[in-house]
Amino acid sequence: MIQTSISENKQLLIPKNFIKVLILFIFLLGICVWASLAFGSRTIGATELIDGLFRPDIQSHEASVVRQRITRTVFSLMCGAALGVSGALMQSVTRNPIADPSILGVNTGASLFVVCGISFLNISTAGQYIWLALAGAIITAIFVFGIGSMGSGGATPLKLVLAGAATSAALSSLVIAIMIPRTNVMDQFRFWQVGSVGSGSWNSISTFIPFLVVGILIAFFTAPALNALALGDEVATSLGVRTGTLRLIAAFGGVLLCATTTALAGPIGFIGLLATHVIRLVIGPDLRLVIPMSALSGAIILTISDICGRLIGSPGELEVGIVTAFIGAPILILLTMKAKMRTL
Repeated sequence: MIQTSISENKQLLIPKNFIKVLILFIFLLGICVWASLAFGSRTIGATELIDGLFRPDIQSHEASVVRQRITRTVFSLMCGAALGVSGALMQSVTRNPIADPSILGVNTGASLFVVCGISFLNISTAGQYIWLALAGAIITAIFVFGIGSMGSGGATPLKLVLAGAATSAALSSLVIAIMIPRTNVMDQFRFWQVGSVGSGSWNSISTFIPFLVVGILIAFFTAPALNALALGDEVATSLGVRTGTLRLIAAFGGVLLCATTTALAGPIGFIGLLATHVIRLVIGPDLRLVIPMSALSGAIILTISDICGRLIGSPGELEVGIVTAFIGAPILILLTMKAKMRTL
């Protein structure tokens, strides 16, 4: 059992600007939902949007487009929320401000296992994708953390990033080596490999929900203890936190959310990094607030990226994984340079 005396005695302090930020984010979320339903290869007007949402008797082309986009929008919001919470957990567990599922190679490990399952085991259902992705993500996370912990200083932020980058490059090569000689696998997953929410369906959403709920519950359950862990292992231990158990449970929650999203939508990167950093800058480091707001922020960022991809690539679409990489890579470079300068 994880015990934290500070979580029992310390009252949650709400920042003065929290209510304003929450209202702003809810407003932005509403705008994102409307834009996701209205914009794409074909722009939908207000009347047609209302018909598609609230008048099932109308079977026009525009109304059908709106109903198809509802599934995509819901799936995008769920994936963004999962990646946002996953990023918050991984940054807290590793005490690394630039930790993210994609940066640490977890996404690539999940991808490798899914591709292997398709190529050698002929898997085809969302549930099978998820369990294989979860296994690959867990093994990769353990490997990266083990490599990053070697040498003096333990698992420093820079060492973890380098270990994750090297692991991701090696696993990406394996994915390509498996896919190239198998045309059916390449055709099936060439868009999935860069990350896309366009393939979301009500079936995948229903499969996703239990994993999303479990991951978020783990995040909320461990948030007070992770606040103590941020003060250092010795301080956390003195406050009654079992640091080893805490890291194991919280890391499992982060990997679960990341692996499930990767299995269903592909390896979408940088959402956890962007969402969590935005929230920490605005409301501070308390994870009891950061985790729910990271879910909201991640949902907004991913949905905006998906909308931008559809508008830029119209009449087709630019996969959301490409858009998030284009935005996130420069931010990662700046954060890495900042972290390196602090260690000098």
